[in-house]
Amino acid sequence: MSKLNIDQQTVKELFSNKKSDFLIPDYQRPYAWGDAECETLWDDIFAFAFPDDDYSKFDSDNDEYFLGPIVTFKNENKKLEIIDGQQRLTTLMLLLRAFYSFFGAMKDSNSKKTADDIAKCIWKTDEFGTPNMDALKIDSEVSSDIDKDEFLTLLKSGTVNNNMKSIYAQNYRFFLDCIEGFKNSYPTYFPYFPNRIMNNCILLPIEAESQDTALTIFSTLNDRGKPLSDTDIFKAQMYKCFKEAGKKDEFVKRWKALEDVSNRIFKVTTGSPMDELFTRYMYYERAKQGIKNTTTEALRKFYEKDNYRLLKNNETLENLESLADFWEKIDRLDDSLSDEVLRALEVLQYAPNGMWTYLLSVYYMHNRKKDGSIDEKQLCEFLDKITAFIWAYALLRPGVNALRSPAYPEMIKIVTDKQVDFAEFKFNESDVRNSLNNYTFSNGRPITKSILAWWLFQNPNQELVPMNTILEIEHIYSKKREDNEKSLKNPNNIESLGNKALLEKGINIRASDYRFSDKKKYYEGFTTGKGKVKSPTINVELREIANNKKDFTESEITTREKIIVDSFIDYLKKNDLIK
Repeated sequence: MSKLNIDQQTVKELFSNKKSDFLIPDYQRPYAWGDAECETLWDDIFAFAFPDDDYSKFDSDNDEYFLGPIVTFKNENKKLEIIDGQQRLTTLMLLLRAFYSFFGAMKDSNSKKTADDIAKCIWKTDEFGTPNMDALKIDSEVSSDIDKDEFLTLLKSGTVNNNMKSIYAQNYRFFLDCIEGFKNSYPTYFPYFPNRIMNNCILLPIEAESQDTALTIFSTLNDRGKPLSDTDIFKAQMYKCFKEAGKKDEFVKRWKALEDVSNRIFKVTTGSPMDELFTRYMYYERAKQGIKNTTTEALRKFYEKDNYRLLKNNETLENLESLADFWEKIDRLDDSLSDEVLRALEVLQYAPNGMWTYLLSVYYMHNRKKDGSIDEKQLCEFLDKITAFIWAYALLRPGVNALRSPAYPEMIKIVTDKQVDFAEFKFNESDVRNSLNNYTFSNGRPITKSILAWWLFQNPNQELVPMNTILEIEHIYSKKREDNEKSLKNPNNIESLGNKALLEKGINIRASDYRFSDKKKYYEGFTTGKGKVKSPTINVELREIANNKKDFTESEITTREKIIVDSFIDYLKKNDLIK
């Protein structure tokens, strides 16, 4: 059984211990706390130290404030390598250093004692207990943190100048301002605050006997709601393997590059961009293992199997790099991809759910060539197939979870060189047609934009949409026109697919609520009276409609709807998805 040293300690007890020589290792992520976290820390500690803004209500013998755990292990250099707690430890160091900048110059005995206690928390001491101002109690080797030297300089000197732009400098300035304001507002309380932080704020140092044990604890804390990234754990596991192979620097460089790519291309609302990359790769490994269980394991649970065996495979990092490179090409619409592929990918960007990214990741990983390229004719056929299926399935059975049942078996087919055909989930033509004809395609439903994006690129003359262009849903026959005229025999036609198209946001705003005769010029483009050229819409179909029609009536709506529905049914047939 692994041994743990766990001993609840005050900030002062932990930091001033001669054996506390902290190291933030190079595989850790950069320091990330900002004003919000620092303000919360300051407010919480202040409320604890001065209940009801009254220093006399504090019980120095019994009152305690728990700051959280610090997970470490003692490395071969006898330094306490920080696995968890880096953010709070770094911030506490900055806070104490800011206090020292005030107390260090004071001459009264209490202030000198306070300054001496703070100094012993920040700097190493000799055998007589005298702080060595050149030897900090903490060091940082974070390879991806270009500002770590500024952090160490701040701790040593306490001087922050206008040229310092790092997050360390920002937070240090924040604490200096807070302390100055506190000193001016509560001058008689001033000596109490740093002492109550050092003597009554509690940390729970957990020292493991090895890095593996420390990582296990780290993982457990993550399970219990601590805001830690799964890929921090993966990074440490992979780092350890490369380090043992004498390739530590190579790993650090490659991981940093992988992080940079992921941060650029993956826009996530939960987890981290690197988590998304590992998730997409996970589906490839799941497929190779023949897993089609619709209950998907949590990311870390999948990778921690067999003592992180998969992460200790040297090929995994290379595979992740290849997958990230592929998705970066997609993200920037790289011209190394054919126009046909890019058009198909543009449509998929508007998918009603994200399952396509996992299917495509599995397809790429299995079918890529040694140079990372892929047969584009076969890729186009695959993209067409999954687009047709996902769109129809989302119409009939909304929700990404419902898509797991048909998608996971197809992933296994991909890695076993079988044809992707969704054979057990083909559609009845009448079901799809009825759904398209009776579905309420409101703007808030993802499938509405999905169908319109698919329809946009059915026009062979449609060019690619430039990057960063925001497309919104346009009512060709305006809603305000119907509100004013009440001229539609079927008012529901206002939300019909036949009355909707994708239009650039800027043009959509200008063209909204106008009669068709007024909309036409925005679709076609025009020159203002002052000679300013207003560009036409990129939507070729809208330009053609504006050029060929004087008005867009209910008849045009129903006719266009039928064309879209018939075309989608033909698209399913072309992809052999109709029973």
